[in-house]
Amino acid sequence: MSVKVQRRDVIRAGAGATLASLVGGLARPARAEEISGATGTFDDSTVIQIARRLSNAAYQAPDQHLPKVLDNLNFDQYRGIAYRPERALWAADNLDFDAEFFPRGFLYRPRIAIYEVVNGQSSAVPYSPDLFTYADPALKVDDNLGFAGLRLRAAINTPGVKEEFCVFLGASYFRAIAKGQIYGLSARGFADGTGDPKGEEFALFRAFWLEKPRPGVQAMVLHALLDSPSLTGAFRFTIRPGDTTVFDVQTSLFPRTAIEQSGIAPLTGMYYFDANDHNHVDDWRPAAHDSEALQMWTGSGQQLFRPLRNPLDLQVSTFSDVSPRGFGLMQRRRAFHDFEDLALHYEKRPSLWIEPIGDWGAGWVDLVEIPTPNEVNDNIVSFWRPKEPLRAGQEYTYTYRMYWGWDVPFPTPLARIGATRVGAVTDSSDARFFSIDFAGAPFDHLPKDTHFHVVPKASAGTIRKVVVEPNPDINGWRTTFEFVPGDAKVSDLSATLETDSGPVSEQWLYRWTP
Repeated sequence: MSVKVQRRDVIRAGAGATLASLVGGLARPARAEEISGATGTFDDSTVIQIARRLSNAAYQAPDQHLPKVLDNLNFDQYRGIAYRPERALWAADNLDFDAEFFPRGFLYRPRIAIYEVVNGQSSAVPYSPDLFTYADPALKVDDNLGFAGLRLRAAINTPGVKEEFCVFLGASYFRAIAKGQIYGLSARGFADGTGDPKGEEFALFRAFWLEKPRPGVQAMVLHALLDSPSLTGAFRFTIRPGDTTVFDVQTSLFPRTAIEQSGIAPLTGMYYFDANDHNHVDDWRPAAHDSEALQMWTGSGQQLFRPLRNPLDLQVSTFSDVSPRGFGLMQRRRAFHDFEDLALHYEKRPSLWIEPIGDWGAGWVDLVEIPTPNEVNDNIVSFWRPKEPLRAGQEYTYTYRMYWGWDVPFPTPLARIGATRVGAVTDSSDARFFSIDFAGAPFDHLPKDTHFHVVPKASAGTIRKVVVEPNPDINGWRTTFEFVPGDAKVSDLSATLETDSGPVSEQWLYRWTP
């Protein structure tokens, strides 16, 4: 039986809510330690074999039963149960990494199996209530509850001082940061039905295997078992924290059922408002978002930049491609004055770039923008959707590299899109005013008398009064124009800065809705 959950229900519960935590009693709970083959001899094929075997059996949700005292924890109570740093896995081994674990409770009810792999042998990480401190001693119970997820620590900012830089917690969500950053957007193992009015299914990482790193090695390997009513999957993450934190990801997916709307390498973030979209937001700050745009590098070499929006109605945009070179949710604004928020520091949130390894064939980069009344909800999702549906009984492999950092991992000779600003036209109630800035490499070497021009396009409506002028404050150029939608309910706009020899900038894309 395939059970769908409305994405807004998950968002209301929190970004880490799982399918199993929202829909109870689907099947007999299976204790985490019942996963056959999880302990003993271990190699890179072990989790693949487990996932393949599970895909041939009916889905069984993991154990989510909790003692009564822990059954309805609020956020503050859950946060008051803290892992003891001195009890971290490998804390006494003088390695570049250690690992801590999360208790079950609040939104994180399923029992997640966690194993350590040493010299090719896997064994369960033992649970004890003494691994945690308790702000409320009444919340300490002696039951063998197991864990909800894990965090990884390394000396990412200060030599010799280990700090959290990566978390796997809730459904198949995980997130990471680079040096000097704070958490923002998340990634997921798999997306199924995102943006579908019928609802979305959320897969779960139900088991992890942590390979003990060797002394002096600044990378670690983590394996994960994905499970849901519709598919199983095996993931191998090679993780290297630093100025950019890099994940090398190898996946094998085994559908139990046909999946029409599969999402590979899904990214999830928050966009509340900015200068391009603040009509229905009354806020004292200039902007509030984890990510400001979807950026794409197509298989044909096009570089596309699509500013995000917080629409009044759900919007799904699709960008057809063959063998994509990369895509990501990006945060280019990096000055405190871009946000003016002393508490949330959006300027320190990571961008996340996905680089496919190998030929991913034909498909689409999908962008889902969900209305949100505040900045609490994750309302932006993007992923690669293969052209062909995933078929039951087949195996699908995808390999990709994830860059959590300050920008894309590669330089570009093209001018890049800066701020996009949208507002009213003072002498016309039927038009919107657009201003787009371009800055970057071309302006460092092109002659001062170079003739720049822009030819904006709209799928519906009319564009008029196009102006291109220097913007010396950014050593770049600015284009402005008016857009008259007429009777249009939606219009996809585009623009590229050009010289007489051709384009010199990324292509700006934008979806206008009333």
